[in-house]
Amino acid sequence: MSAEHEALGNPNLTVAIALAAGIMAQSVAHHLRIPGIVLLLATGVLLGPDVANVVHPATLGTGLNTLVGFTVAVILFEGGMALDIPRLRQASAPIQRLVTVGALLTFVAASAACMLIMGLSLKLSLLFGSLVVVTGPTVVTPLLKRLRATRNVSTVLEAEGVLIDPVGAFMALFALEVVLAPEMSNIAIGLYHVLLRIGIGGAFGLVGAFLISRMLKWEHLIPEGLENVFTLAMVLVIFQGADAIVHESGIAAVTIAGMAVRHWGAHSIEELAEFKEQLTVLGIGMLFVLLAADVRLSEVQALGSNGLALVVALILVVRPLTVALSTWGTSLSWREKAFISWIGPRGIVAAAVASLFAVRLDAAGIEGGSQLRALVFLVIAVTVVVAGLTGGLAAQVLGVRRPSNAGWVILGAHPLGRLLARLLSAGGQDTILIDVNHEHCRAAEREGLRVLHGNGLREQTLGQTGIECRRGAIAITANEEVNLLFAHKVREEARPEILTLAYGGSDTGVTSDMIRKAHATIFAGQEFELENWSSRFETGLARVERRRLKKTPKDSPGRNPTNLSANGHALPLLVNRGGDVFPMTDQTVLHTGDEVTFLLHEEYGSIAGAQLTELGWVLPAVDETVDAEQFEPTQEA
Repeated sequence: MSAEHEALGNPNLTVAIALAAGIMAQSVAHHLRIPGIVLLLATGVLLGPDVANVVHPATLGTGLNTLVGFTVAVILFEGGMALDIPRLRQASAPIQRLVTVGALLTFVAASAACMLIMGLSLKLSLLFGSLVVVTGPTVVTPLLKRLRATRNVSTVLEAEGVLIDPVGAFMALFALEVVLAPEMSNIAIGLYHVLLRIGIGGAFGLVGAFLISRMLKWEHLIPEGLENVFTLAMVLVIFQGADAIVHESGIAAVTIAGMAVRHWGAHSIEELAEFKEQLTVLGIGMLFVLLAADVRLSEVQALGSNGLALVVALILVVRPLTVALSTWGTSLSWREKAFISWIGPRGIVAAAVASLFAVRLDAAGIEGGSQLRALVFLVIAVTVVVAGLTGGLAAQVLGVRRPSNAGWVILGAHPLGRLLARLLSAGGQDTILIDVNHEHCRAAEREGLRVLHGNGLREQTLGQTGIECRRGAIAITANEEVNLLFAHKVREEARPEILTLAYGGSDTGVTSDMIRKAHATIFAGQEFELENWSSRFETGLARVERRRLKKTPKDSPGRNPTNLSANGHALPLLVNRGGDVFPMTDQTVLHTGDEVTFLLHEEYGSIAGAQLTELGWVLPAVDETVDAEQFEPTQEA
């Protein structure tokens, strides 16, 4: 038995088990569609000394502190990159207020509640208040995906989760500096030490961010494929370097570095964010198992009923009060405000920073670090479980569930994609575009269309579209391989009624059989050159025209005739059947009375129109004709 205990006490084995357990816990959470932090915390407790006694964080010694510090550095750097100041300025009033006024209100109210209920000192209460400000997208997004909340509340909660991370980190940093600053009896001296740490850390972060952005922009200096790991290494150097110059200044350094890297546009923000997500799965998964195992059940039990009372106060008093004051006078209904008040789970940033604070407090000889960490972990566990178990019922009772089988996702915000989105929107369909091209996205926003700038093949981007509630998805990029991969990704995440792809029949390796095996259809019911048609529409060489099927063609009764394209001069886009608008595909069965919106080649418009007339397609009545000006192309800047 002694050999077995010696093996389990091996720090290398502890790390290896935590790595494997973290990956498996997050994999299971993905399939169950629940926040990964739930299973990570449960796994850590089950494998820790209090239950299975397999994972022993104590054997890592100061190594655990190093892991916590490095992980916090990565989290806060990414948080700085996520703080999009222009986006915050353009965000709706509820989002702006929740991230600014709401964060301050939460800090003050939570700190006061901690002092009154737990009887902790002002210093520890301030730290607790700063730690529970953040919610976190890694917890909120999976919950909303499962709860299927309406767009209004989902947008507010997701934006709050993304934008409040760095805001909360700065508040926590300031609170920690105030607590650790010497001679706090002299306010001026204490404030001087706070500003010194933040100032030195900020300066170090700016210098580091400048080096990162310059070195990544210099051609061939950093070999292709090494940009992300180079950035990671620099982030860790910034964190530890700032701490070496002025103790406790590393947090400010990496947070400001992240903001500066985003502002200076180093490399690709999307690629860096994606790389950070991979680190989250591996590193943070391991860390959470270790941290949960390191929090002893006796520490949580020692909090007693007062600990639970404080969590209840946060859920039933602090959060509703914050939301009510932050959203006062906005367009949100009382039902939406109530639901936003109920969904406020804490997550990764709170847990990781709480563990870091516990280490810093112990090193400074200040008691209460372990109690503070246990209290934060209790808040995380209860708020996540409550939101997860009752969120669906709350959404149902408050009437904020998104209707299922409604709306469309379009991959491709080029001129033809935007036209399709406008036509669907005009037909009463909720539509959202996805594109990686900045100019396409800006053009879509100018046209008043909803658009996501991001990679549609990424789960996080696709999840933001609410794909699980959508009637269908349309992939109309010029890359047929991307269209096919998108179809597979959509099928992994949801089971839409219609999934259709643009297909040109070119020699790209994609075949119609592959499209059928992906349970998808061919958009427009035919092969066509997407770039040509998009260019024609953008330059005014194609016009929108709607036709009604007066009678089904005799040569193809009830089917979508292959010659509907009028010899390549007409592109059928959408079908309107009694007010139900949906895309034309190769599997569409046409009925008498159906209306189809075509894109006609302007040069051959009269020829195409005559051919469509011969096929039984007639122009609608004068008062039902399409307003062509409504669908004129918008020139991109």
